[in-house]
Amino acid sequence: VHVVESGGGFVQAGGTLRLSCRVSGDMFAIGDMGWYRQPPGKERELVGSTTARSYIHYADSAKSRFTITRDNDENTISLEISSLNIEDTAQYYCKVSGFVSEFSGPADFWGKGTLVIVST
Repeated sequence: VHVVESGGGFVQAGGTLRLSCRVSGDMFAIGDMGWYRQPPGKERELVGSTTARSYIHYADSAKSRFTITRDNDENTISLEISSLNIEDTAQYYCKVSGFVSEFSGPADFWGKGTLVIVST
């Protein structure tokens, strides 16, 4: 199972950025998919997640400027961030929960992250 994020880079404050995450490989079932971020020198924190039925939960800090969408046909999840500010500078990670076979227990799979740097 491979989880790969893309879309990070340098962006000016006030702009909008869209990150994408794709899951590939053999999975029997994919459950929750979510976005996390880790600002420099801080702990990793939840941005938001979506269930297999696309019920979306946002962290309180992410309710106003963050939008998560999921495409079950493509096994992708996206994160759009509007009105970017310097505090959004972070490594953004995608986490996928699911089952690799009908006989296995649940497992979490993480991508390596994509770096977002917001400049003034």
